[in-house]
Amino acid sequence: MHTPTLFDSVFLGGFECSTHRRHDGRRLDLIAATGHDRLAAQDYQRMAAHGLRSVRDGVRWHLIETTPGHYDWSSLLPMVRAAREAGVRVIWDLCHYGWPDDIDVWRPAFVERFARFAGATAALLRDEGVEAPAYCPVNEISYWAWAGGDMKRFNPMAERRGAELKHQLVRASIAAIDAIRAADPRARIVQVDPVINVLPRPDRKGDAGAAEEARLAQYEAWDMIGGYAWPGLGGKPEYLDVIGVNYYSDNQWFLKGGTIGRDDPRYRPFADILAEVHRRYGRPVLVAETGAEGDARAPWLDYVTGEVIAALKANVPVEGVCLYPILDYPGWANDRHCETGLYGLCDEDGGRCLYQPLAAALERAQARVGALLSQPQSTRPELQAAQ
Repeated sequence: MHTPTLFDSVFLGGFECSTHRRHDGRRLDLIAATGHDRLAAQDYQRMAAHGLRSVRDGVRWHLIETTPGHYDWSSLLPMVRAAREAGVRVIWDLCHYGWPDDIDVWRPAFVERFARFAGATAALLRDEGVEAPAYCPVNEISYWAWAGGDMKRFNPMAERRGAELKHQLVRASIAAIDAIRAADPRARIVQVDPVINVLPRPDRKGDAGAAEEARLAQYEAWDMIGGYAWPGLGGKPEYLDVIGVNYYSDNQWFLKGGTIGRDDPRYRPFADILAEVHRRYGRPVLVAETGAEGDARAPWLDYVTGEVIAALKANVPVEGVCLYPILDYPGWANDRHCETGLYGLCDEDGGRCLYQPLAAALERAQARVGALLSQPQSTRPELQAAQ
């Protein structure tokens, strides 16, 4: 059985940090919209109090480099120092859908400038004394390529350019990794993308091939980064360090419409998906995002925890589970109150409301995993069965 050791806690908290421009041109800044920029110290202390000693959070490139080559770290340094004081380790997203306004994302200069920014960030954290640096260079390359390159849902608001955008973001991720490692060879890299399952509808068996092709598309970005596909992009296996998988209740669907629910016998267990990702790349896996909304939050965490335990028992190296977003947030499209968090949106005085059912589910999850990992190897059921 695998024992997670990579992060400071098996369960992590993730702060929504998207900075993209919507279809109407408005830039989002979810760190500011949730008050996390002002309340980082309190938020990290809350995470630590719940045993979440590692988190995902964001570096807001559009605020830091408003002038090419000049970095204003005032939006980041208070967060870095607050995390250190709270004893919380951060995986920093460097490009979470957004970039400075003067850059053309389609041009080679985007890759070059992002690499310089990534290297400068890594040098800053090194000089700040961060002992276990970790970075996600470009968040959700596959989803971004689809939403921004094919569907015009957000920047760069393109159609039929998804493959081109995916290649560009892969180049940027590779260049950023080189720059990060040059500044700080200790850095761990988490490559984050959704994992999915796609099946043909029961009445459309002829779609089986197309459904499998759609399912396998989830691996394209990782394959490119690892040099297994499109090697001219510069990928190499060493660029795949930790595979971050994002998984929600709607990540399984029928081709041409319809979500596959957990009560459907065709629903694929999440543990099987985790095992397939590990078999494909041979790298440790982090559940980099998972969560639900409203009353579904606690039952969903119960389910994911059970599947992660099953994967660990099968010796799949799952290094952690990140509850995401850990704070309620205003919806991207309409500012609606999305009740996804362990804590609700802050009030005018900076207070946050704890969602008790999810807190109880987190305690159950931590206890279940803790009990499993605390068993002496000689008494673990899977080892007894093998003897």
